[in-house]
Amino acid sequence: MDKPLRIYVAATRQNDGKTTTALGLLEAISEHYPEIGYIKPVGQQVKLIGKHEIDKDATLMKDVFHIGSPLYDMSPVAVPRGFTEEYITRGDVHQLKQRIRQAYRRESAEQRFMVIEGTGHAGVGSVIDLCNAAVAKMLDTPVLIVTCGGIGRPIDEVMLNKAVFDNYGVKVLGVIVNKVIPEKYEKINKLVRIGFKNKGIETFGVVPFYPLLSSPTLRQLLEDIRGELLSGDDSNLDVIVSKILVGAMAPHEAFDYFKGDVLLITPGNREDLILAAVSCNVPGVREDYNVRGMILTCGIWPNGTVLKILKQARVPVFLVQDDTFTTAQKINNLIIKIRPQDKEKIATVKQMIKEYVDVDGLMERLPENRT
Repeated sequence: MDKPLRIYVAATRQNDGKTTTALGLLEAISEHYPEIGYIKPVGQQVKLIGKHEIDKDATLMKDVFHIGSPLYDMSPVAVPRGFTEEYITRGDVHQLKQRIRQAYRRESAEQRFMVIEGTGHAGVGSVIDLCNAAVAKMLDTPVLIVTCGGIGRPIDEVMLNKAVFDNYGVKVLGVIVNKVIPEKYEKINKLVRIGFKNKGIETFGVVPFYPLLSSPTLRQLLEDIRGELLSGDDSNLDVIVSKILVGAMAPHEAFDYFKGDVLLITPGNREDLILAAVSCNVPGVREDYNVRGMILTCGIWPNGTVLKILKQARVPVFLVQDDTFTTAQKINNLIIKIRPQDKEKIATVKQMIKEYVDVDGLMERLPENRT
């Protein structure tokens, strides 16, 4: 069987949209090639599954597209905490390269198309001698670069990354400009296409910013900040919060902010604010106010009666040991990853790529990739 068509999805920096692009491409390309596979050769967002460290994006693709391959082949090299230090002192790149080659060979054996997802910009992974450019070269795969909206910065950053890929002899197919502010979409869409064309780079898509995709779910927050669930249950943790409110005001003033999909962060002894937030779930009121959940800080439990009310109202409430400022800062710094439970986000990504990315044009650039 011929080697499959394949594409390597890279980016100019972390959180530019590689995973959403890879997910959308898998959906769109699967309409042409049902036998489609995925691999993330080097992953940094890692979780332990069984005996293997697996990148979270690999678990997402497996669950969404029902890929039958073992997860350890879809994520052959994962980089958990401490891995880099150990590699610098006694690592063996030949062993890691062999692991990637063997996993890719097995993963692509029965496929007609492979989507390969990188990690970070072209140079990420250099510390373990497996930067994106080196991996793309090793797998003989052309690259699609994803960058973030704007005009000057994305062109500058793409040219910098292209220089690294060029140095390794890796072909750059073109770019997708992601997360463009809707109000500036028409202007940016026109100018970046001209700008990249002047540099000899094809633009396959300009995608507007979708706030939904950058908003966490309560489940992600519970896991990532390692909170203790005091009320609510598994059935109401997959709701999305788009507005974080630090409770430092009087209750009557807070109501002006309890609009939108709000997450309230406040110490556990601010029963006045907690009860004000709970009252937003009362029929006839919830139409105007929407507090999705609460994080109680400083390790302070609420009054027993207040806790009983929270449980009765089934409002998801987490307890953390950190103070309010530290908790808010942690949430602000979170990298929002799509998870298999995020059905609305997944559907949005699939439609987004189909609508704004010229997948057919991208496919037309790939015939030379079949060897």
